[in-house]
Amino acid sequence: MRPSTSLTTSHLTFRWPDGDLVLDDLTIGVGPGRHGLVGRNGTGKSTLLRLLAGELSPTSGSINVDGTLGYLPQDPAADPEATVADVLGVSPVLAAIARIEAGSVDPLDFDVVGDDWDVSERVEAALARVGLSAVGLERPVGSLSGGELVLLSLTALLLQRPKVLLLDEPTNNLDHQARRRLYDLVTGFGGTLLVVSHDRALLDLMDDIGDLREGGIRWYGGGFSAYEEAVAIEQEAAERAVAAANADVRKERRQLIASQQILARRERYGRKMYATKREPKIVMGARKRAAQESAGKLRGLHEERLAEARSALAEAEERVRDDREIRVDLPQTRVPPKRQVLSAIGLAAAHGEAMLDLDLRGPERVALTGRNGIGKTSLLRAITGSEEPSGGTVEVFVPWRYLPQNLRLLEPELTVVENVRRFAPDADPTTIRGQLARFLFRGRAADQPASTLSGGERWRATLACLLLAEPAPQLLILDEPTNNLDLASIAHLVEALESYEGALLVVSHDERFLDDLGLDRRLDLG
Repeated sequence: MRPSTSLTTSHLTFRWPDGDLVLDDLTIGVGPGRHGLVGRNGTGKSTLLRLLAGELSPTSGSINVDGTLGYLPQDPAADPEATVADVLGVSPVLAAIARIEAGSVDPLDFDVVGDDWDVSERVEAALARVGLSAVGLERPVGSLSGGELVLLSLTALLLQRPKVLLLDEPTNNLDHQARRRLYDLVTGFGGTLLVVSHDRALLDLMDDIGDLREGGIRWYGGGFSAYEEAVAIEQEAAERAVAAANADVRKERRQLIASQQILARRERYGRKMYATKREPKIVMGARKRAAQESAGKLRGLHEERLAEARSALAEAEERVRDDREIRVDLPQTRVPPKRQVLSAIGLAAAHGEAMLDLDLRGPERVALTGRNGIGKTSLLRAITGSEEPSGGTVEVFVPWRYLPQNLRLLEPELTVVENVRRFAPDADPTTIRGQLARFLFRGRAADQPASTLSGGERWRATLACLLLAEPAPQLLILDEPTNNLDLASIAHLVEALESYEGALLVVSHDERFLDDLGLDRRLDLG
């Protein structure tokens, strides 16, 4: 427990209705300052925030929040017909002020307004801080982009002046400028801030990083760069400990074998002496009993030492993190260098101002960037034929696959193998299983129903469906693929795309991810 904690849990345990254990006996105390929370998909980061926010009830244990709490989920939901003023929670006050200005003397109107006579000015200033000054208060939120809705929802929280603020992947769908504004809001927040994020730049603004692993949280001082350095040092020590423990196991195994050989020789000698009757029977019996007792002690000693060495090895291996890599061969996705892959001429987004002229050839990797709401997703939908453009033409000349933001490619009731076979019905099942092992689905893991997969596993299964599809995709179209992914899953995505030999068209605001892709071009749509 930390001094001056404003957010605490005591022996917090949470199970889903099906009995799946997410958090077990978690006790934490978080005080004023900026705190980042990281961990693999499926470890319970978002579940923990929902518990702290009161959206879920713990199976056991308690939660205490000192002061008002604000919570921003990953994908803020709002009635598309609601107005910006509704989301900001100021519609009743604005309506009451309008009635008073029109001559109302109803005491209820004055009660609604209270001390908020300057609400319009405060709201306008708050919207300007996040770059939404052009968004009118009467505008329906259904017309906003995903990034604009995130910033609007965060502004609504800040207007409530919470003492504790919980943010779950707040930079999803935000363009570069919007992220900078969010970073400013984060650094300017004076209360207790707990952020779940994979955004390295945001995490580097934190005072400390909590690593949620196996139901517990370990805290590291400093931002994400300091956390990475500390973990790297820990892992080097853990790997040395595993090597030393392995050596001990081999040594104890050799000594056990050697002791068994000595005992076997002694036993053969005793049988020979008994057979030749060279000593009195009573002497030979005593000698045999002594030999058996000595043999039992010796065997027990070495077996105990071997068990201890194996236990030490298991403990050392537990300290080594699972950093398995995806390495898969995808020669069928190869595109010759000058082959035409896609042609877009004056392609205009149905929603937004974006317009695209693109001649994509060979295994080029191209990123479409631009501010929120300009129409990048709308352009991708036009390219894939799922939405009519407002103008221009587009033609794709090779087999392609499209990954939308919602990742809804898997059938929940089907296993991982069965889901992949939906996209490659004629592929040999043994070949599919072999390839899935490269996506880290080995043995029985490939027979899990998609509904039981963690977030990271679901992502790897989705990647497998895309990349192992028939015909093999020679063009991949990805829309914000790193949204809601933990850092390990982003690394797996980059690994898989390193093996991909076709053309790539990607929309993303994740600068680190785009840098890692080895792009040939970036097209800024404005």
